[in-house]
Amino acid sequence: MKALVSFFNRVMQRYLPDPFLFVIILTFVVFILGLIFTDSGPYQMVQHWGNGFWGLLVFTMQMVLVLVTGHVLASSKIFKKGLGALASTAKSPGHAVIIVTIVSLIASWINWGFGLVIGALFAKELAKKVKNVDYRLLIASAYSGFVIWHGGISGSTPLTIATEGHFSQDLIGIIPTSETIFSGFNLAIVIALFLALPLVNRLMMPSKEETVTVDPSLLVDDIQAGAIEKGAMTPAERLENSRILSLLIGLFGIIFLFYYFAQNGFKLNLDIVNFLFLFLGILFHETPKHFLEAVINAVKGASGIIIQFPFYAGIIGMMTASGLAAVIANGFISISNEFTFPLFTFLSAGLINIFIPSGGGQWAVQAPVVLDAAIALDVSIPKAAMAVAWGDAWTNLIQPFWALPALAIAGLKAKDIMGYCVLTLIVSGVIISLGFLFL
Repeated sequence: MKALVSFFNRVMQRYLPDPFLFVIILTFVVFILGLIFTDSGPYQMVQHWGNGFWGLLVFTMQMVLVLVTGHVLASSKIFKKGLGALASTAKSPGHAVIIVTIVSLIASWINWGFGLVIGALFAKELAKKVKNVDYRLLIASAYSGFVIWHGGISGSTPLTIATEGHFSQDLIGIIPTSETIFSGFNLAIVIALFLALPLVNRLMMPSKEETVTVDPSLLVDDIQAGAIEKGAMTPAERLENSRILSLLIGLFGIIFLFYYFAQNGFKLNLDIVNFLFLFLGILFHETPKHFLEAVINAVKGASGIIIQFPFYAGIIGMMTASGLAAVIANGFISISNEFTFPLFTFLSAGLINIFIPSGGGQWAVQAPVVLDAAIALDVSIPKAAMAVAWGDAWTNLIQPFWALPALAIAGLKAKDIMGYCVLTLIVSGVIISLGFLFL
């Protein structure tokens, strides 16, 4: 195991480019594949790319806020104490790796945005408390829990087909989450990953000679909260340092959240997670001045998301408008039978996800192909839908798109953690594949 990890780490350190260069390379790869396997010419492929380029602007802003609000919340005194107390329960590097994996799995199963942020923040806190723990493995372990999100209660595909009016309703009707998220086969896969991933991550711990640690002082957020004598404050400075203003606007947000959960139950989406993080951050930082200082500090890590997500939207435009995604899905389906269909659907979804790293977007692209084939082969529709869902989640482990928020929080590069993630990809892929073959 350690020899494999060492090999993958060396390969990633040597050959994996910066995530921005990765998305540029993917752009050219999809462009060439579109020319080869679809009827689109060079000019049409560029058109598809440009037309899709700004298609993720809303989502990009949501992801920026996931990073910024999560970072702001984590830098507050009360949150630091809570994470610090939990981190203090880890008594050894191995224990730290196991705990952060479990926390990330639980958080990602509840809500994918919540899991992305909480896992990375908790890993940073553990790195401050636990001596001689490999920081790269700690962050990779925190990110590994994200693989479970599409089998959890925020999974976009199962929630879509359970919603009245979804685009495939005429074909498959409404499929309740009892047949997808809470089905026996899905829960078995979830439980297997809960048992396997903490153990796998623990076994990947490098030798003392190869362990990369981080100075805990470097993980302290650099927020300057300069005190000003009350008597020397201008009226504007009094407002900036007013606890009352923060309390009042914070209470506005909390009252709305009570209303939302009373009306909708414990139904989390990305907007609600951001709303919760934002207003807790305002309350926990006590004054507008402290809150804004934390925001300025947090925004520094958002540059990767801002500049890279439009390029992924362009790739999605080429994949969907040219029909390339459907070509890939059809290729896997053509070699499937009733028994292997869920497995090959899962594998095709994993491949397509590298180019279309969006759960809802990928389902929109693959659903017409997968559902028609599932009906023709008399395969369970819920299982076919979850095969797409799990494929989408699976290759996120080696897709820098989703790792960007965690990497920004951790202050690492993709190549620092991807060696570990490759091995997690292999193990989780085997578990999920067996689940779709035999459950």
